[in-house]
Amino acid sequence: MNGGVTAPTAGLYERLIADLEAAGARYRLIDHPPEGRTEVVSALRGHDVAQAAKCLITMVKIGKKQTRYALAVVPGDARLDLQAVKDLLAGTYVTFASREKAEELAGSVSGTVLPFSYHPQLEVIADPALQQVPELFFNAARLDRSIALATDDYLRLAAPRLAPITTPG
Repeated sequence: MNGGVTAPTAGLYERLIADLEAAGARYRLIDHPPEGRTEVVSALRGHDVAQAAKCLITMVKIGKKQTRYALAVVPGDARLDLQAVKDLLAGTYVTFASREKAEELAGSVSGTVLPFSYHPQLEVIADPALQQVPELFFNAARLDRSIALATDDYLRLAAPRLAPITTPG
């Protein structure tokens, strides 16, 4: 992996920027060495890890025949509560999606998943704790560039389902 833009993510990055521009979103781009780990990239970007929008894709089974996928967006210093996601979606089983499935649904590689969904099968659920910071930081569908986006613009554009989905520590 070269950390730069690859063919599949190049289109997603361009689409995101075009969508932010079209919506009049307040954002800025931050270039940094290639990195996908929340704690490390937060330090590179120069912000508290709590301001990072950590994006995790879960698979929730509803009975034996239905599977739903959720993009859980949580503060960078929080842990995702899988049980809360399962309960929220009335599931019978929950786990993290496989790397392959997550990358397929997200349209980008692990470590660069956006807090937005461009896939009809991927529902966005955001923890309300994200509302406590004025700006959210996330990798911009690539490992070497991030976006700092006004939180209220994120909430307006992503229109996530807001629900408590974190656990302490």
